Amino acid sequence: MNRGGGRVRIIAGRLRGSRIDVPMRAGLRPTPDRVRETLFNWLAPVLDGARVLDLFAGTGALGIEALSRGAAEVDFVERERDLAEALRETLARLKQDAPVHADAAAQFLASARRPYAVVFLDPPYAANLWSEIAQRLETGAFLVDGALIYVESPRAATPDLPPNWRLQRELLAGEVRAALYRRVAHVG
Repeated sequence: MNRGGGRVRIIAGRLRGSRIDVPMRAGLRPTPDRVRETLFNWLAPVLDGARVLDLFAGTGALGIEALSRGAAEVDFVERERDLAEALRETLARLKQDAPVHADAAAQFLASARRPYAVVFLDPPYAANLWSEIAQRLETGAFLVDGALIYVESPRAATPDLPPNWRLQRELLAGEVRAALYRRVAHVG
């Protein structure tokens, strides 16, 4: 399956059918349509009016899908400046007003101040940042109680996540493990 180059489409909501260009680039692998559709079915009860964080945004497909389906705000974080600029252009073309932060995830989290209800945690697989960023999200008060965190990883990987993140749903698709966790305030 080609996961780089070409286009992805927004599946549902007010931007349904919109296309997002995907540059051919090592490590850039937009979440496949089937996985995105399942994820957003899982998120449907909480997405309307939610504050969302799309870390490692890449093309922005997850965050744009969230906007399309009623999220109140989405912060996009993408460290590669050319990808961040392309994302800004895509948002402008789609007439979406959402900030794109051209920072590494850890840098952004060092300055972010408001908590999120939904977070997309889908770093480049080779960077192996799931555990580090998950711990920063948890200890830095970036998550509201009951926040939902989507973690996309290689099928064989088992990221070390905070013990109060409870697995809600999981999908294995090809070599991808798509998992949705709920943050609970206390372990026990």
